[in-house]
Amino acid sequence: MANLSASYISFLLCFTTCINLISSHYLPENHVALFIFGDSLFDPGNNNYINTTADFRANFYPYGETFFKCPTGRFSDGRLIPDFIAQFAGLPIIPTYLQPGKRKFTDGVNFASGGAGALVESHQGFVVDLETQIKYFNKVEKSLRQELGDAGAKKLMSKAVYLISIGGNDYFTKNSSVSDEEFVSMVLGNLTVALKEIYKKGGRKFGFPNLLPLGCLPYMKAKSGGSCIDELTAIAKLHSAELLKTLVKLQNQLEGFKYAYYNLYQSFTERLNNPSKYGFKDATTACCGSGPYGGVYSCGGKRGIEVYELCDKPGDYFFFDSYHPSEKAYRQFAELMWAGNTDIVWPYNLKMLFQDNAFYCTDQFSISMP
Repeated sequence: MANLSASYISFLLCFTTCINLISSHYLPENHVALFIFGDSLFDPGNNNYINTTADFRANFYPYGETFFKCPTGRFSDGRLIPDFIAQFAGLPIIPTYLQPGKRKFTDGVNFASGGAGALVESHQGFVVDLETQIKYFNKVEKSLRQELGDAGAKKLMSKAVYLISIGGNDYFTKNSSVSDEEFVSMVLGNLTVALKEIYKKGGRKFGFPNLLPLGCLPYMKAKSGGSCIDELTAIAKLHSAELLKTLVKLQNQLEGFKYAYYNLYQSFTERLNNPSKYGFKDATTACCGSGPYGGVYSCGGKRGIEVYELCDKPGDYFFFDSYHPSEKAYRQFAELMWAGNTDIVWPYNLKMLFQDNAFYCTDQFSISMP
């Protein structure tokens, strides 16, 4: 009887090991998933599934008309940066996390929420803040371990690329008496906590756009009477400079931590200053909106103001609505983030990170596996 029990236990151990080995080889060797966090620059429609207002949704006409021919929840006329990055990487469009139904996460998932910030207080109650996005990510990691086994999940998480766009909404909603320097430190402190949590789960390769010139959006120019709001743009520049310092520090602290830092601020400014060079006829007025510069956030007529103007050709416009670029602008940004030179994205671009097939152990140390 004792021998039988021992044999049975050995069989179970062998069977479990075989299952784990099979699971860990379930995906192609060069498979790289894409996980996305952030705000409306990256949100593909998560806010469709939360209790919020139309100010934080874009699931109505004319959003989505250029590419999808229907509204998806993306704050543009078509695709966003992550959609193009997925295409360049040979992945399908990465789905929203909150969309109901059974989902597979082996290609990645998108947690971004329009209006979200790194601080819980930013638009609290109307969006999915970064801390909650990380909680959702932890649930996905657990699901992947169940599907792929521990070894397979660790490999997938280690080889994946993590895109994060966060911070702008924190500065839009800043009403704190603390200095800009202290406030930026708070925002980046929360981002650092999130990055270390992803790192703890195996994440090693990250992509970040810095902040765009927040004070020069059509909404802000209409609000100020025609000029950029310098205070907002100044804090965006401060955030971007401190973000880069934070990433360099993390690279020195965390073995195997790699990043692509994309100078979105520079790309934005170049197109605002010289739109025709980049194929735009108008980089001042939004395609969809009302009032001066299309700066009244009325696109779609669902946000308290029913009347709005809509251009005929969104591709002629740098801005689609009062806050957000057009699909054409997003494509240009994505191309630079994917394969740009070190004068615009560094120390890696995203193509380099996707082609880096190193598998790092996820303990306190990291080693590259052949």
